[in-house]
Amino acid sequence: MPTNVVIAQTTVEDETQATALARGAVESRLAACAHIDPPLRAVYRWLGELQDGREWRVSYKTTRDRLPALAAWVAAEHPYDVPEWIVLPVESGSDAYLEWVAAEVLPEGQ
Repeated sequence: MPTNVVIAQTTVEDETQATALARGAVESRLAACAHIDPPLRAVYRWLGELQDGREWRVSYKTTRDRLPALAAWVAAEHPYDVPEWIVLPVESGSDAYLEWVAAEVLPEGQ
């Protein structure tokens, strides 16, 4: 059975954008942490044309309860017209880590 923690991912075209999305979500307590992966090569079709470029992936650790707020925040802050938004369940993990994630995403004062 999956835990209450999920990993949500998006990609952006440069490291500055990735850092802004990562820091903003953590500062807002929408994610306990965010990892920024080194540039990936992305090959995809956009507006009928094949694209081949670099993107940075941001992976957020959050809870199912905070996921809708994180999704809305990323959609509002993201520079892409159609941002990638993938959510992966966390099937298991150390109790201490999962509890830390849950505690870090509680809104201020809770």
